[in-house]
Amino acid sequence: MPFKKTLPFLLLLEKNNTREWFHENKVLYDDSRKEFEVFCKDLLEHLAEIQADLRNTDVKKCMLRINRDIRFSADKSPYKKYFGAGFGPGGKGSGRHDFYIQIQPNNESILGGGFWEPNAKQLADFRQEIDYNPNHLKGIIEEEKFKNYFNLIWGEKLKRMPKGYPEDHPEIELLKYKQMFFYRKFSDEEVLKDDFFDKIFEGCKILKPYLDYTNELFFGENR
Repeated sequence: MPFKKTLPFLLLLEKNNTREWFHENKVLYDDSRKEFEVFCKDLLEHLAEIQADLRNTDVKKCMLRINRDIRFSADKSPYKKYFGAGFGPGGKGSGRHDFYIQIQPNNESILGGGFWEPNAKQLADFRQEIDYNPNHLKGIIEEEKFKNYFNLIWGEKLKRMPKGYPEDHPEIELLKYKQMFFYRKFSDEEVLKDDFFDKIFEGCKILKPYLDYTNELFFGENR
């Protein structure tokens, strides 16, 4: 059963988010981290079968640190409430749009991917592509299997149309997006089931055409 140690540890950490408690319970953290690493290693190996540029990636470079950057945050809790990993060429810092998994208790675990910090040119290119050829993107994100799996979108939207586009544009809602990150949440019960890995890998296969689309558009890279 995946994450039988991870979820209980993260629940405890949420209630005891101090450096003192963390160091006193370092063994619990190490066991949970290892459990998450094993899952990620297996997932990375499967992803490398459908995306060749992941084959030489070290799983440890995909995994996020549990320490929070609290320098500019009002919340001074030193640790994240979750384990996360980004699967890109060379690890989480690939600079591309990659698969992202987050294991977090209280039904907050997710699988997702997309863009959230495009520069001005990338956002302009995205909108231009929607204006010229909306059917490519819509053919991916409006496909029934995609919609059924990735039923949530994180992304800020403009209240009005971006400059240069008419208010009555047929793709008005797509053009308003400034970020577009598709994701799905999983309950704690789902995370603890034996078929959770299969659900995650299936989701990655469904998500891949969207990531390929945005990576080619933003970076001229088709994987």
